[in-house]
Parts: sequence; C-alpha cells; structure tokens
Amino acid sequence: MQNNEIIKAARALRILSACAVEKAQSGHPGMPLGFADVFTVLAAKYLKFNPQDPRWFGRDRLVLSAGHGSMLLYAFYYLSRFKGFDIEQIKNFRRLGSSTPGHPEYDAISPVETTTGPLGQGFANSVGMAIAGKKYLEKTDAANYKIYCIVGDGCLMEGISYEAASIAGHLKLNNLIVLFDSNSITIDGPTSLAISENQLFKFQGLGWSTLCIDGHNLEEIDDALNWAQKSERPVFIECKTTIGYGAGDKAASCKSHGAPLGKKDLDELKKFLNWEHEDFVIPEDILDIWRSFAKNKAYEEWQAKFKKLTKDQIEYLKPIKVHPQTIDQIKKLETTDGEATRVSSSKILEIIAQNEPKAILGSADLSTSVGVYNKYCKIISKDDFDGNFIHYGIRENAMAGIMNGLAIEGFFPIGGTFLVFSDYMKPGMRLASLMKLGVIYIMTHDSIGVGQDGPTHQPVEHLTALRSVPGLCDFRPSDRLETIGAFEHALSNLAQPYLMALSRQNIKSTVLTKEQEVKKGAYCIIKNHHPDITIFSNGSELPIASEVCKLLEADNFKVNLISLVSFNLFLQQDRGYIQEIIGTNEIKVAIEAASSYPWHRFIGRDGLFFGIDTFGLSGAYEDLYKHFGLTPQNIYKKIKYESRNQRTWKDRKTSA
Repeated sequence: MQNNEIIKAARALRILSACAVEKAQSGHPGMPLGFADVFTVLAAKYLKFNPQDPRWFGRDRLVLSAGHGSMLLYAFYYLSRFKGFDIEQIKNFRRLGSSTPGHPEYDAISPVETTTGPLGQGFANSVGMAIAGKKYLEKTDAANYKIYCIVGDGCLMEGISYEAASIAGHLKLNNLIVLFDSNSITIDGPTSLAISENQLFKFQGLGWSTLCIDGHNLEEIDDALNWAQKSERPVFIECKTTIGYGAGDKAASCKSHGAPLGKKDLDELKKFLNWEHEDFVIPEDILDIWRSFAKNKAYEEWQAKFKKLTKDQIEYLKPIKVHPQTIDQIKKLETTDGEATRVSSSKILEIIAQNEPKAILGSADLSTSVGVYNKYCKIISKDDFDGNFIHYGIRENAMAGIMNGLAIEGFFPIGGTFLVFSDYMKPGMRLASLMKLGVIYIMTHDSIGVGQDGPTHQPVEHLTALRSVPGLCDFRPSDRLETIGAFEHALSNLAQPYLMALSRQNIKSTVLTKEQEVKKGAYCIIKNHHPDITIFSNGSELPIASEVCKLLEADNFKVNLISLVSFNLFLQQDRGYIQEIIGTNEIKVAIEAASSYPWHRFIGRDGLFFGIDTFGLSGAYEDLYKHFGLTPQNIYKKIKYESRNQRTWKDRKTSA
C-alpha cells in the first residue's frame, strides 16, 4: 500500500465526514478531520475486518470511545462497503431511523462494537473485550485478534479511563491498543484550561507500553502500529493531531469540535485537500482503494482454522446461553429459612460458578461481603486467564464498563458491590440497559439494615434511581424463595441487565412466598375480595408488612398483602393483571425502607407510605427501624387511625 493511496483514502474520509455533518447541521467534524490519517493507516495495514461478514469472530475489535466523532466510523463503513451503510445513510446522518445516529449504537448484527458517547465508557468496554479475548485464547488460537480503542482528551479526563487503564496494566492485556487523538482541545477550549498531566508518564506508571507520534506523519503512524503488534503489555500511542485539520479558521480550534464547519470553512477544507468533486461523490478509484483494505486473506485463514476446532471449542465461542441444568439446580436449592438474601444469593452463585464456564464473577473489593466469591471461583491474573473471577479493586465505575465489554463478547458477567455504591456504576449500568446486555449486579446492604455504618452507606434514593432506568430489571426479594425466583428469571432471559438488591441482615420469613410468581414482578400473598386495605412491600420489610396484616385482621379489617418484588417486571404485565393487583378504592399502603418516590404510582396520591425520605442514621439496624417508625405496631396504628379518622376512606375518595 503506497502512501499516495493512503493520502487519497484519508481525504475521502475527511470530506465525507465534514459533508455529512454539514448536511445534518449537527455533529462533530473536528475529530474525524484530525484523526483521519491515523485511522486510514490502521484500516489499510493492520485492522482485520470483512465488510461482508462484519461480526466474524476473528476480526479485530474497533471501539470509538470518543463517540462524538461517529462520522469517522460511518464514513469508514460506507467507503469499505459494509452492509447497511450506503450513501443515503451517510446523507441521513443523525436523522431519525438512520443507521448513522449521533453517537455509535451497538447492535448485535452491525459492525458497531459498542454504544459510546459518554466519554471513557468505550475505554472500559475495551478492557472487558481484551479480558474476553484472553479468555478465548486460553481455549483456541482462533481468538488471536486485537482490540483497537480510539480515545480523545475528554475520555482520558474521565475517571473511568484511569480505573480501566489501571486494571489493563495490572493484567498485562497486550491484545489492547489504545490510540489517543491528542489534539489538546475540548468543547470549552484548550485542554490547558483544566489539565496539565503527562499522559505518557501516567500510562507508563500503570504498566503500559507507550509512544508519542505525529498523527499526520504516515511513516510514524505505520511504525508505531507495527511496534504495537509485538508488545507484551497494553499499548498506548499518543497521536499528536490537529482538530479540524485543513478546515480554515476552524482548524486547531474548539469551534470545529461540536458544530458544522459552515460553507466558508468547508470550502477551505476542499481547497486544502484539492478536492474538486461534488458533495457525497467519491471517485471510483478511491472507493477501490478503500475496498482493498479488507483483510480477505486473514478472513479465509481464520475460516480454515475454525473448521479444525473441536465441538467444545466452537460451543465456547458462541454467546452465553445458560444450561438448563444450572437453572434446575438453583430451583432445587435448599437454603436456610431466615437467612439474609445476600446469603441465599451466594449459594446460587456457587451453582453458577460451578456449572457455567462463561460466567465471570467479580467484585469491587467486597467479594466476601457481597457473597460473590466462592470455592468454585478461580482468580483471573496476568499469568492465567483461565479463571472465572476478577478482582476489580475499588473501581466500581470501571467494573460496570468492563462487565459491558465482557457481555458484548459473549460472556456472562456478575459483579458485586454495596447498593449505595451504584452511584459510581450508574453510567455503565445505563449503557448496559441501552444495549440490552445480560449482566447481573449483586448489590447488597440494600437499606438502613446496614446499621452502624451510618447514612453514608445506607441507600435511600438508590432504588428510585435504578428503577427509573429503562430496561434495567430490578429485584428486591424478601427471602430465599424469592431470591431463587429472581435468579431463575434472570438466567432464563439474558437479554437485559438485572439488579439484585439484597439484604445484609437476616430476614425471618413470616409469609408464604411463591418462587414461581416472582416473574410477574408482583403477586398477592394474602387475598380478600373487596379488601379494606391493600399493603405493598418487598425485601426485608415484607415480614413487617405481614405482621401489620395480622394486627389489622385481628381488628376485623380485610387486607390484601402484595409482594412487589420487581417494579420493572410488574409494569410489563397486562393491564388487567396490574389493575387486579393494585385494586380499586381500598386504602393503599406501601412499606419499604427507602424513598417514597416510585411508590405513589401504585398507591396513588393519597396512599400511605412507610419508609425513609431523609438520610439514615448510624446505629443498630433494629434501633433504626424503630426510629423511623418501621415497626408493625406503629404502622398498624397509623393505618387504623387513617381508616377511621372523621370520614371513611371511600367517602374521602368520593368527595375528592
């Protein structure tokens, strides 16, 4: 491949990117213009890809962590003739329904490897992909591929990138090559406004091989990428580039970061590049150059290698599908009545670790507290990737992002921490939901039941926040049977992420819960026709609600008791079932040691809520439940007073 051909190819990448942003009057042209030379050399000489089979297993993974530069990817897809990326899709950049959205969006059949945009998340995904690649290599050399991750200044400012880079260096992931588009510009202006660190020194300190090059010098780019192939550590290449390269007054300026160039500067770009063709018209000779970059020989060699794999190796390369016997064992699991749900979960995780070779457990330095580590776990290390457990360290943000990368690559990640620390994980959890990835979050210490650790460690608003994430399936089981039911549902439907909110304290079951009903999200434990009162609860508060029911029944009230174990699943049920569970004009009560915000959707504006709309306190959990009024006697008295005060509930509803 001659340099003059690469120069022509890079020009087309720049022009197509700039024109698409200009037509959309929306987007980020600066990054594609600045990084086109590096990207073109990568595609021409190193990146293994096949446009006719974009998801072939032996391909190199290409992650654009700096997702705002999405036109760089889309232009590459069109120029290389990837299916679904014709010129009309380029012209429809950022329009509703196109395959060229504002930021890259993951789809299991498209060439986009992961959804990016929130800066740094793609970096963490890449680390997960690299761990997955190492695990596949333990089984077969058919997984001898690289993960190329393109980052910008913004990605490296986000803390998740430091966390993920630290893990990658610790594990010596030499199948990971990070290309840093170092243009020293962000939205607000020069990076000197906010940062003065030496990125090379930082990555060297984290155990990476590093190099700095001129990102517009084709020989330097080629030499750097060639050197990167032989590294024994993850590689970080700082590519010094000019944002908006060639775009008149907007070159080297933050003005080219997140806005169209405008006609004047687009014309300047065309003049700079000696481009005389109409917008969106790419000469055939340049298209031929781009379409010669596909690594057909590598593809054919991989196919020949694949044909020699054993049946077990082929099965291992397929996406995760939980074995039926694993679910059967979980359903038959005998656990102790009255144990904490985190303990019930730990027994289930033992079965998963023992039976599922593609399950990867891990925790953020809380492996024993959350019950994720067990006797069937083997630690993944730089010397041995055949294990099934990752010590993420105190890096919850990176853990969530790495789990997404593992799931994208066909593994089944289960990560554990305290529920209160979901604050650190929320961006990755949100993206897992957006991509419909089958991951499970084990989040224990789910209420003021944490006790003496105090309000800093007692989640109050966290369930509200997580239940609001579209596609994140929440479970807060009340006992061993509901915990089994929650896992049974999750393992049978690994097409979305799952939250297991589990108790630290033991829970003595006082009701007849129904494992098989958990999949409905909510079900009736005590049922009366035309009840006076319906009580909703879950988790460690369900036994309290049960005691309240007994007190009310002794006072001749007819009471329904509902276990609302999953908001997400309940709201997916048909309208008739939802109405049947919620009821009509009876007094509605909810009991949960957390925020009231989501509950009024079920109990109505006038419903009675017993929970916590403040922060918690430090003290024994039994004392805290008394302090916040979460006792059967207190709740019973307030419900009784409400039901008999001045007017009946039905009268009040009618007059309202």
